[in-house]
Amino acid sequence: MKNKKNTKAILRKNLLYSLIVLVFLLGILFVAPGKGCGAIIFLLALFGIIYIIGWNIMISRNLSNYMVEYAMASENTQNIFSQDLDIPYALMDKKGIVAWRNRAFNSLVQKDRKSKKDIHAMFENIMEKDIEEITDKADFHGEYQGRKYRIRITRLYIEESFVYTICLFDETDLVELQNKKDDSMPVVGLIYMDNYDEAMESVEEVRKSLLEALIDRKINQYINSFNGIVKKLEKDKFFFVIKRENLNSAIEVRFDILEDVKTVNIGNEMSITLSIGIGYGSENLSRNYELARMAMDMALGRGGDQAVVKTEKEIKYFGGKAQTVEKQTRVKARVKAHAFRELLENKDKVIIMGHKILDMDAFGAAIGIWRIATSLNKKAHILMGDVNPSARPMIEKFKTVEYPDDLFISEEKAANSITNESLVVVVDVNRPSITEGPSLLKKAKNIVVFDHHRQSSEIITNATLSYVETFASSACEMVSEIVQYISDDIKLKTVEADAMYAGIVIDTQNFNVQTGVRTFEAAAFLKRCGADVTRVRKMFREDAIDYLAKAEAIHNAEIFKECYAISECDSENTASPTLVCAQAANDLLNIKGIKASFVLTLYNNIIYISARSMDEVNVQTIMEKLGGGGHRSVAGAQIKEGTIEDAKKRVKEVLKEMAEKGEI
Repeated sequence: MKNKKNTKAILRKNLLYSLIVLVFLLGILFVAPGKGCGAIIFLLALFGIIYIIGWNIMISRNLSNYMVEYAMASENTQNIFSQDLDIPYALMDKKGIVAWRNRAFNSLVQKDRKSKKDIHAMFENIMEKDIEEITDKADFHGEYQGRKYRIRITRLYIEESFVYTICLFDETDLVELQNKKDDSMPVVGLIYMDNYDEAMESVEEVRKSLLEALIDRKINQYINSFNGIVKKLEKDKFFFVIKRENLNSAIEVRFDILEDVKTVNIGNEMSITLSIGIGYGSENLSRNYELARMAMDMALGRGGDQAVVKTEKEIKYFGGKAQTVEKQTRVKARVKAHAFRELLENKDKVIIMGHKILDMDAFGAAIGIWRIATSLNKKAHILMGDVNPSARPMIEKFKTVEYPDDLFISEEKAANSITNESLVVVVDVNRPSITEGPSLLKKAKNIVVFDHHRQSSEIITNATLSYVETFASSACEMVSEIVQYISDDIKLKTVEADAMYAGIVIDTQNFNVQTGVRTFEAAAFLKRCGADVTRVRKMFREDAIDYLAKAEAIHNAEIFKECYAISECDSENTASPTLVCAQAANDLLNIKGIKASFVLTLYNNIIYISARSMDEVNVQTIMEKLGGGGHRSVAGAQIKEGTIEDAKKRVKEVLKEMAEKGEI
């Protein structure tokens, strides 16, 4: 091709010529009417201008295609993009418009006109912006006509312009083999009976062995139905191994063994509940076992009666419908108290913190820990940030000469003074992101956690000592037991006993929610230390405006699906919108037929949701869907985007979705 011309140069000349003609016609257009020429010349000039503008637009749009056609005319390029390639190959521009295809590509899309011209029609997951972001080459995966492909897109520089090559590699068989390999990978699991001792105590002696045998049989039959192996480790613990494909089957039925085992009744007053921890995803069996152990700890930390499936990247929860069983024995509390004392004795400073917007339970527990530390001659401080208005009257009582000026410190001051010999104690929270001082958790070498909330996927993982009891009514109840066991010399002052007693009263809604035997025993201990019921009650009386706001929220409540109350609380005229919101949610449970209540309020550009239930619904799992958490009967969430109406709609969607799946 000796006389081969440069296509781009030709295009430039055409554009230049059209520009000259355009200027000439514009001259005629402006000069002709002034010279007395007729309308014909004027119309011809106008028509010529419109035609040239349209022609230039068309040329610009198809410039990339012209460049591809030129590239394909080159002998070197033809050798690269040979028509004889068995692999589907094509050239396209940055918008995904296909300009050239080889025979293999043509045979693939011959019955699909749209895919012949546009790669986006062939693979919907490849967007125009994805192509534009390619600087060298990139791989995508997609499916076309029932086959799976790896799509390699490469950017080429031809004649001062960019074109893109697309090559399709059929990986259908490879994907199927990979799926078969994944399905055959071993999954390691643990099964624990949550309340074995309590259930056995509720049945006659001669039937105990029968009850245990029936439970063992159900567990063995369940694992055997998945072609797995199961081994009993202890009287209430099992180890099992199944294949990954069988785990999918168990997930589809949401681990129905959790409900099935509750049907075993031979006279036992209490049904057996199970916790299941499963780990998989690693080719190392020992690592999968570690994941299963972590999953089991998570299941027990959330109250049991549920299955937790854990991989290296994600955690899934199933079940969690049963109420947490209170442990009558205090052995664990005594052991944790002694371990806590050993930690304290080797440290020179103690920094105590709760969650953001400190409430009465977190403050009361912090005061209890402060008294323990000072009784052991350790310098202690309480981290103080934003405070729930309901706790302010009690906090003011500690700003007297009886207490040191540095009792309350800021996060910044605490962070500057912390050393390797300092101990950070976290109360009433186990999620690092919502603690009062998240930065301290990264700097501290020694951390202790006392909490009664069910654990979520986000937990404080570097704690030296962690004491989480989901059956406890409050953090103040737990700290009250620690005070009793850590030393006989610790004496609470009256105001300190009031603070801890108030924490229990607030969290149990005057001993109506999540209350057990140990709750009343802790309250009795605080009463002996000088706590006054009337004094505490007077402190938490409501303002008239807050009372009216709560009444308005109850009055405007919407009943969703005949058993869920959803309402909104006005935040403009109330001193503590979140507190009024929680109180309204509590009072809505007094309506017959209401299983759970959800009250929303907008405060500081954040939508707060207070969720409450009696015993039929686990509001913790509902709030987790919205990024929150809490207890089975007391939970909450925060939404930072959208309106109240959007948040209400989201709550309804979650309730509907969970009801359809049988989760509530």
